[in-house]
Amino acid sequence: MANSHWRRTGSPASAPPLTSAAATTNIPVNMPTNLQSGKQTASPQRKVQEWHKEGDHTLISWDANCSPQTTTVTPNKIRQLLINLSKIPLLFILLFFFVCSLDTLSSAFQLAGGKVAGDIFQDNAVLSNPVAGLVVGILVTVLVQSSSTSTSIVVSLVASGLLEVRLAVPVIMGSNIGTSVTNTIVAMMQAAERTEFQRAFAGATIHDCFNWLSVLVLLPLEVVSGLMARLSHLLVTSFKLQPGEDAPELLKVITEPVTKLIIQLDKCVITGIAMGNEDMRNRSLVKEWCQTDLVMVMARLHRCLLHIQTHYNVSIENCRHLFVSTVLSDLSVGLILLAASLAVLCTCLLLLVKLLNSLLKGQVAKVIHKVINTDLPYPFGWLSGYMAMLVGAGVTFVVQSSSVFTSAMTPLVGIGVISLERAYPLTLGSNIGTTATALLAALASPGNKLAAAIQIALCHLFFNVFGILLWYPLPFMRLPIRMACVLGERTAKYRWFAVLYLLLCFLLLPSLVLGLSLAGWRVMAGVGAPFLGVTIFIAMVNILQARSPRHLPAKLQSWDFLPQWMHSLKPLDRLITKATVCCSSILLPKHFVSPSG
Repeated sequence: MANSHWRRTGSPASAPPLTSAAATTNIPVNMPTNLQSGKQTASPQRKVQEWHKEGDHTLISWDANCSPQTTTVTPNKIRQLLINLSKIPLLFILLFFFVCSLDTLSSAFQLAGGKVAGDIFQDNAVLSNPVAGLVVGILVTVLVQSSSTSTSIVVSLVASGLLEVRLAVPVIMGSNIGTSVTNTIVAMMQAAERTEFQRAFAGATIHDCFNWLSVLVLLPLEVVSGLMARLSHLLVTSFKLQPGEDAPELLKVITEPVTKLIIQLDKCVITGIAMGNEDMRNRSLVKEWCQTDLVMVMARLHRCLLHIQTHYNVSIENCRHLFVSTVLSDLSVGLILLAASLAVLCTCLLLLVKLLNSLLKGQVAKVIHKVINTDLPYPFGWLSGYMAMLVGAGVTFVVQSSSVFTSAMTPLVGIGVISLERAYPLTLGSNIGTTATALLAALASPGNKLAAAIQIALCHLFFNVFGILLWYPLPFMRLPIRMACVLGERTAKYRWFAVLYLLLCFLLLPSLVLGLSLAGWRVMAGVGAPFLGVTIFIAMVNILQARSPRHLPAKLQSWDFLPQWMHSLKPLDRLITKATVCCSSILLPKHFVSPSG
């Protein structure tokens, strides 16, 4: 009786009894109203009927407990399936323009701040201070929005003898911090929905927290022992290295045909300014002449890095991009591209989030979430995070950019497809993947720069590996996850906090430290040591307040004895809210503003 079918008749007797021995009975019928509303009751014996409706077929499966399970195949469902399938190519198109906008954003920042970045590198006396070197790496990478650009400048300075490797290591650490600003900006595009914004901001800042914690431990260690510089020098001298071929740039093969039509830059200008070539200061970053001849490329490289004036009789042609013959300054072009790329970035990201939400919902979202975030079976569960690291490293190696990978992962964390605990090892793997790319690029360097390029790339690799060994293997040491959760919660409560965090961590604080370092060691120690001591004291008291308040004096068991503005963001929130309402009332016509203000 398991697969029998009955048609509606006038007698209940025509429907045979359903006993518990029957496994499943399938009846092709239209779903009645009471079944759709969930009011159908199960009984051991039931009259089974079939309702007909044109174009609508429902398959009802009855299990041994007479529980109805329905699957309806309708034209609407088929139409919805086709719509969902058509969204997949649209998803890849949006992702393509998202990556192109990130590339253009980097070019815009280089045009707006590239020469300033070169000037910052030019003062080698500042770079002799490791803390100043760290903030120089942060500021330059934020200004040019490209860690590879700042790293290539460092390689050129080391290769020309203007900078020692031990002084270059803090700059590399700073560039590792500065490159994480991109996905933090991307997370801010999800501020419209509070819960998504909380998850996305936590997923973006987990990279920042890892980098800052690693620097706090590894920078003093490097200053005292020179561990990474010595280890990289040992490896470089142990192998006889020969210049190789260029590293494959798989993603740029796809995006460059579009981005090269928008803007092309002469990055040798930034490097030349950093190395003290005053002729480069009056030269535009916007590339006007292009050539594909290998000899000419090598000649340009030598003129840029080694100041060799060599003339070759080769044919050159005008570049083909929007700003090839512009009369605008580099800053003007940079600001135009900055506004345009941010607009495209925001649009693509918003559409990507909406598209992902429409595709990854219901049962599909549950399945994907389970596949991505579920650990391996016991006793191999501890390997899941390391496998995620391999995935992050592999994808980053393919796309040739950690910023692209982490920025694309941020909206997925925001909509809940990837958990924060899984995003953490994926991000760490991305850090390893980008250093592998840097190593391949270093192997393609000219002979005079080969050793320096590989040594810098190895220092970058060691920084990330040592950071992973510090903050991942032991679960209780995974402090970046907890720190990112706190930042996400704070940002969800006060959305303006994201802008404050971005300005403070990537611009104001590094600029302040750089200014103090320019004043000398004594001034920096006089201001920095008390500040660091107070910060450590506050952090320890906060931990004890949360974990073991009884070990603290009664006065320190809470911060209520201080003025509210010193231990809460509510006064600042009220001030910002009032300022926002005031600005709105000024900018909007009176009939748009409510009488209550």
